[in-house]
Amino acid sequence: MSAPPNFPKADLEALWCPWRVEYFEQESRNTNFLSDAARATDDAAHLVLTRRPNAFLIMNRYPYAVGHLMAVPNRKTGDPDSLGADEVADLWSLAMHAQRLLRETMKAQGFNIGLNLGECAGAGVLDHIHLHIVPRWSGDTNFMPILSGTRMLSEGLQSLYEKLRATQTWLANDSAPAA
Repeated sequence: MSAPPNFPKADLEALWCPWRVEYFEQESRNTNFLSDAARATDDAAHLVLTRRPNAFLIMNRYPYAVGHLMAVPNRKTGDPDSLGADEVADLWSLAMHAQRLLRETMKAQGFNIGLNLGECAGAGVLDHIHLHIVPRWSGDTNFMPILSGTRMLSEGLQSLYEKLRATQTWLANDSAPAA
């Protein structure tokens, strides 16, 4: 079956994502971005949403899905066995907090939560572990990754950061117990 003569086939075969230029125009990628964020005082510049004494919650600049967050220990280590009990407790507390933020802000229906340990497991940062919290929705997988290897991200980082911070403020002032 062929397309009608006036069908704009060429226009539909290209996905225009001009906002992604911010990623590939960078001269070099900062491999210490998690350590920098751990020490930073300007949370918005680093997309840090909240902090605990031993860890922080940050947005992923290269997300698998919109709303992809990471809980990160302040201390740089690539070995989960080296984490202390307080670090593990803060990471897990942040993972629970992230879920609540994403449920309230984006109506997430489920989550993938996990660690990528080692290069062969997909770790992009080998020497500073981080717990991924990826929101999911019923039917959120579609034909794009299968046919063209393209992921569709429906919202920009800055606008989502602002929404998540607003939800966090609302939750902090709400009478419900904090996550």
